[in-house]
Amino acid sequence: MSSYRPERVGEQILKETTRLLMYSIKDPRVASVTLTGVKMSRDISSARLYFTVGDESTERKDAERGLKSAAPYIRRELGKIMQLRFVPNINFKFDDSIGYGRKIETLLYQVQDDLNDSSADS
Repeated sequence: MSSYRPERVGEQILKETTRLLMYSIKDPRVASVTLTGVKMSRDISSARLYFTVGDESTERKDAERGLKSAAPYIRRELGKIMQLRFVPNINFKFDDSIGYGRKIETLLYQVQDDLNDSSADS
């Protein structure tokens, strides 16, 4: 068995799930969801899809509930689309790396502003 197979299957699952979220699922709770990545188990029995939303503070919980309720439908549709013997279990996890990156960026700008202010004072 190829060691790259989980990655290839994961990329295909990510692509097809994104398409399903855009065109097939009409739940307004998942309208602002963006899938950011996928992590497959080595035996391809489960897929963890990472997502983010536009406004973390208000939309995150609704998006999690919407994705949890849509997971069985997504798995069923993936079974129809993809030619796999077993369709992996689909789990969604919030990707907090985007918010973390924004926080670091803000801190870097603050440091740069502080350095510019201190050099102007000299």
